[in-house]
Amino acid sequence: MALYAIGDVQGCLEALQDLLDTIAFNPTHDRLWFAGDLVARGPDSLGVLRFIRSLGDAAESVLGNHDLHLIAARYGAATPKKKDKTQAIFDAPDGAALLDWLQQRPMLLESTEHECVLTHAGIPPDWSLDEARACAQDVESALRSNGIHAFIADMYGNEPARWSNDLTGTTRLRVITNYLTRMRLLTPTGGLDFDFKEELATAPEGYTPWFMHPAPRLTSGRVLFGHWAALNGETGNPRYIGLDTGCVWGGQLTAYRVDDGQFFSSTRGCVSCS
Repeated sequence: MALYAIGDVQGCLEALQDLLDTIAFNPTHDRLWFAGDLVARGPDSLGVLRFIRSLGDAAESVLGNHDLHLIAARYGAATPKKKDKTQAIFDAPDGAALLDWLQQRPMLLESTEHECVLTHAGIPPDWSLDEARACAQDVESALRSNGIHAFIADMYGNEPARWSNDLTGTTRLRVITNYLTRMRLLTPTGGLDFDFKEELATAPEGYTPWFMHPAPRLTSGRVLFGHWAALNGETGNPRYIGLDTGCVWGGQLTAYRVDDGQFFSSTRGCVSCS
């Protein structure tokens, strides 16, 4: 039995199936963790949701920013983007069931056996694992409750850009969501920078990738994450495992075998991506 963590699929079903062939995935014995952003930009987000849902207990995914945008569109708090190619999900006869399933996905996955944790964008250095777990559960509860309309309506926005224990209500949930699904660089004062998406070599002077912070509160175990395709998985620290290798942008899809730290790549990239 092996546990594999897989980077952002973003609607690239053929690349995913190719990767699973490469690792000889057996749903009877193996488990898959997905880093979120199952949907958007690739040619078959509908097929990806159908396939991963069909795997049952053999597969689990955290929510990414594109997944949350799809959920927000379902509730009228956002408009599906044409370039995301997700309209087919709303038009499908099983679309509502797939969105129900997606809405129930967690924000954080953890394995005490493997001493690792997975979120879409990472764990902010200001949080301990207990705090990250509790914050993730707060967002999950909002997504699964009658309060989802209030949360989704107030989910978008960049302010406040810095975590504070004094935050409350949907403002607090928005900041948690931004850290767990949008984080890349931190400002010199420790706040989120929402503009930078490129390689580390081009980062503005003084800005810090969250995983290079000099004093993280989470000091042991591995942190697995997606979201930052320009990294191509390179963090410079074996504790921080980047999984997004830009399949939808012409790269390949990556799987990381958590048991022994081995990486695998699909033999093909995304088909018909733009």
